[in-house]
Amino acid sequence: MPALRNRRLWAGAAMAALALSFAGTGQASAADINNAKNAGFESGLTNWTCTAGSGTTVPSPVHSGAAALKATPAGQDNAQCSESVAVKPNSTYTLSAWVQGGYSYLGVTGTGTTDVSTWTPDTTAWKQLSTTFTTGASTTSVSVYTHGWYGQAAYYADDISVYGPDGGGGSDPAPTVPATPTGVSVSSTTSSSVSLAWSAVSGATGYNVYQNGTKITAVTGTSATVTGLAASTSYSFQVTATNSAGESGKSTAVTGTTTATGGGGGGTLPKHAVTGYWQNFNNGATVQKLSAVSSQYDIIAVAFADATSTPGAVSFALDSSGLGGYTVDQFKADIAAKHTAGKKVVISIGGQNGTISVSDSASATNFANSVYSLMQTYGFDGVDIDLENGINATYMTQALRTLSSKAGSSLIITMAPQTIDMQSTSNAYFQTALNIKDILTVVNMQYYNSGTMLGCDGKVYGQGTVDFLTALACIQLQGGLSPSQVGLGLPASTSAAGSGYVSPTIVNNALDCLTAGTNCGTFKPSKTYPDLRGAMTWSTNWDASAGSSWSNSVGAHVHALP
Repeated sequence: MPALRNRRLWAGAAMAALALSFAGTGQASAADINNAKNAGFESGLTNWTCTAGSGTTVPSPVHSGAAALKATPAGQDNAQCSESVAVKPNSTYTLSAWVQGGYSYLGVTGTGTTDVSTWTPDTTAWKQLSTTFTTGASTTSVSVYTHGWYGQAAYYADDISVYGPDGGGGSDPAPTVPATPTGVSVSSTTSSSVSLAWSAVSGATGYNVYQNGTKITAVTGTSATVTGLAASTSYSFQVTATNSAGESGKSTAVTGTTTATGGGGGGTLPKHAVTGYWQNFNNGATVQKLSAVSSQYDIIAVAFADATSTPGAVSFALDSSGLGGYTVDQFKADIAAKHTAGKKVVISIGGQNGTISVSDSASATNFANSVYSLMQTYGFDGVDIDLENGINATYMTQALRTLSSKAGSSLIITMAPQTIDMQSTSNAYFQTALNIKDILTVVNMQYYNSGTMLGCDGKVYGQGTVDFLTALACIQLQGGLSPSQVGLGLPASTSAAGSGYVSPTIVNNALDCLTAGTNCGTFKPSKTYPDLRGAMTWSTNWDASAGSSWSNSVGAHVHALP
């Protein structure tokens, strides 16, 4: 959340899954095979070459199997990944691809005739690309490639198929039914949900979850949350692994018991709330004690917790010297006073320089335990997730659900993703928000330090306008978040961010547009969202430096919303 944050417009966000197929002239013959090697990236990047180290393999999302290609454009590199494929001369092939997410290109070179390519812009659903080409009289190999586009989101590719006459290189073996999942466990519970996790199964493209013997959901990752359950009730769960060859046997059953009392969403907060980040450091903005933070702020996020030598664990140290001798006892007393005034104070994790990584079960447990310890020590009401260097949806979900099971229904969970993080529900940040929807308080996306982004209408918008705020918020509102879980995050002054500052009037107009359909720009949402949570700013300190003009205007406007 701090000013001048480094942003990678290419980080994190957009999804793609890809299949290439070639067919011989006319109808496919019995001798046609898939000539591609390591077609599903199950062997890492074997046989594939990606420019500038732009490619890697990931366990999620996948189109099938246990791995997929992720390639991220950066700078002047468009993240091209290619493979040399053996083909037969004088043969016609069909080249097709399934894609999702950022700009995705599919093509072939070295055909000996006319090289071809096809592409699609960002798409939130899987889409198939298709084209054809013919090899020359002496062509025995071609280069098949995928790439994204400069400055755009990462794309994913999977299940590459070069189907047609055997070029002499043979094909990958057909899939087999995956093994039965192991390590199935209950990771957390609420009064109405049970969260499950299990170990990945090689060759699996998805998993089915069974409740008391009946299939209730199918997922692609190694975790699932079953909702709509009765309080204080025990349920039996099993998991199977699936792929195109079939379904495995059911796992050993585990029992999950829901809690007695209701969970989630953040305790008692006003219907419309304002969040502000308080700086535990001096960067030229007004130095404040918590007691000096304007009463317009309903949630105060203390920035920031620090990483420790224990993976996933965090700590917090008050910068007493940088804050004019502010003592820990005074800090704790000020938090208590904010509670008395009906305010919430959370500890923020991350920021521009945050290096906290939650990438496995152990680090997820360490994260939950350490955050809960800070809550007990200082009186924090919860946690803010502001990780700008990547997030693992599976294990951050596990961490936050574990924290919720410790802290109870009053836990506040806020998130502050960058704009690129919320362009698609397939993005890890968006996935995490949806995974914890039943215990999530609000997502205050940062509408600043951003490049141009797509709105929910598929059009491109630039920061600094009402349309940028409303059209991007629409993605979250249509993507599954409750309106009460969506807030608009803006800098408090021109000094608070490198770019994207807008006047409080623009923020207020965007709030009116989303909640009532008034004061919109050229974009007008298809429906209104009167329960929209509100707004956020970086930071209370920069707001104070500007005479509290942001909180006095936006804060008052938020609290006056119907």
